[in-house]
Amino acid sequence: MAVFVPPGWLFPVLGAVTLIGMSLLAVTPGFRWAELLAGARRMNWTLILGTVLGTLIVGYGIISLTEPDARFTLVRYNLPLMAMIALLYPFLSALPQEIVFRPLFFRRYQPILPRRANPAILLNAAIFSFAHLMYWSWIVAAMTFAGGLVFAYSYRVRGNFPEAVVAHALAGIAIFALGLGVFFYSGNVTRPF
Repeated sequence: MAVFVPPGWLFPVLGAVTLIGMSLLAVTPGFRWAELLAGARRMNWTLILGTVLGTLIVGYGIISLTEPDARFTLVRYNLPLMAMIALLYPFLSALPQEIVFRPLFFRRYQPILPRRANPAILLNAAIFSFAHLMYWSWIVAAMTFAGGLVFAYSYRVRGNFPEAVVAHALAGIAIFALGLGVFFYSGNVTRPF
């Protein structure tokens, strides 16, 4: 689906998929919405800040090698837009993606997933990365796979949905602050066909 969705449809499709995902979660036997708050008081800030620091280091290297003129573009030239992204990204992008890719994936499809955590986490990260193929970028595919590993670990191993959301949100904000929006912004996508 990610390959055939026009870039301008990103948020409507994400919204629809989130609503479908929430509906499926609601009818998943044994699922309770309150469990999404589990872990809010025991987030691993070392993991979260390490994820952000890793994103900043790797992201800076990538942007410096591939699009050096784009480094810190929003921070330097459009701070109000960067502030808006920082405020809205956690709620309009990170949270909906985390609902679909963590609780829906691991709770709804638990019976068909590998019992051991590592294969399930690898599968989840790969699917998360594939969902970002609409950006037509190896950079996006690699970074979303790496992020997917961390977010899936937070949810599957640590049982901490809030931790996954916060790590995703802060890493996403870091990506846009660095200038990697040239790869992650749907308005910049050029399809090869």
